[in-house]
Amino acid sequence: MHKNITDSIIYIGANDHDIDLFEGQYDVPNGMAYNSYIIDDINIAVMDTIDQRKTDEWLSNIAKVLGVRKPNYLVVQHMEPDHSASIEAFLNKYPNTTVVGNAKTFAMISQFFPGLEIKKTKVVNNGDTLRLGSHVLNFVFAPMVHWPEVMMTYESSEKVLFSADGFGKFGALDADEDWACEARRYYFGIVGKYGSQVQAVLKKAAELEITKICPLHGPILTKDLGYYIDLYNTWSSYKPEEAGVCICYTSVYGHTKAAAELLAEELEKAGAEKVVLNDLARCDMAEAVEDAFRYDRLVLATTTYNADIFPFMRTFIEHLTERGYQNRVIGFIENGSWAPMAMKVMKGMLEKSKNITLAENNVTIKSAMNDETKAKIADLAKELAAAKMEIEERTEKPEESKGPKKKYVCKVCGYVYEGEELPSDYVCPLCHASAEHFEIME
Repeated sequence: MHKNITDSIIYIGANDHDIDLFEGQYDVPNGMAYNSYIIDDINIAVMDTIDQRKTDEWLSNIAKVLGVRKPNYLVVQHMEPDHSASIEAFLNKYPNTTVVGNAKTFAMISQFFPGLEIKKTKVVNNGDTLRLGSHVLNFVFAPMVHWPEVMMTYESSEKVLFSADGFGKFGALDADEDWACEARRYYFGIVGKYGSQVQAVLKKAAELEITKICPLHGPILTKDLGYYIDLYNTWSSYKPEEAGVCICYTSVYGHTKAAAELLAEELEKAGAEKVVLNDLARCDMAEAVEDAFRYDRLVLATTTYNADIFPFMRTFIEHLTERGYQNRVIGFIENGSWAPMAMKVMKGMLEKSKNITLAENNVTIKSAMNDETKAKIADLAKELAAAKMEIEERTEKPEESKGPKKKYVCKVCGYVYEGEELPSDYVCPLCHASAEHFEIME
């Protein structure tokens, strides 16, 4: 697949609908997109390679765009294999291309590709520039967003930010889904630990005039960029995005589940803005983590298990704490037929988290709910419903597309045009064929 983003910046990435787990752990029912780009100028730059699962398709895309021409530069922004695995195959086909990266980039290339000979290299430092012709690449280092060698690239003539993994999301480009949901799950799963580093990059980005953001996963962002940047600012500063209560529970024989469900009912009666319920043993754990960071209040409900807590709850809390969970109100429900310990353990796991307010009306159940514990759950619900935190105002969400755009393919060269209708005077930017040479893709 290849398509123009501008007259001279061309998408050459690929969708992957065969992958089941991204990074070996994240469920991706709508696949993944591995993004790569060509900047077509006097000197031609290819921006990153893609996952080895799609190497052949990617090289074919390059050939379709360039024909007999050869790329001058390969810019390597990120060495994670879903973006770098095709470096060797690329250099086998285009051996005279200059590989551009920083010192850490080349150290990792030698680790991933032992013995690989690169004829031409260009080592860049933070703030360096590379002129391709009318296009100028400005290199902005972004260490630990989310690997140490990561850099972003700002093309100053068209004001395009190539953002590496920043502003990426799960899902192939043809997935019809909300951006924020899968971008949030992606962010907190993969980048969430590094909020301070993301904040540093956002400060650099604030000094740039940006018209488009080209990430390494997910769609190219072309309008209402303030919405996406505001969300990244909220996420990376660990502030709640929305008012609501996320209830996460584990249950062995159903009694703790019943308590969590009763709490959800009582919260709705008490006027809570939004209530979401996650069974940690059955749900997508990454979705539960996403919900915990999305809302301003959290309830943890679990059983005492081997004088500790149920394993799925322990794993969940570890996911939160290793990602810097903070600035929230948290309530607890514990269950234990004898010597209940769960609440003590959960509080202990969260004691180093910053700016956490613990609810006062926490609930201890011994085996099953009774009238007394049901009343205490109602009290906890009232307390939490009244404990709404201040939520910062953000740029409004862009208006959703009314549906997927139509795609028209050039029968001469394979270029794909996306839009509601193909203009009658349209000319293919690659082979210059007229509109009559295009046909709609089913």
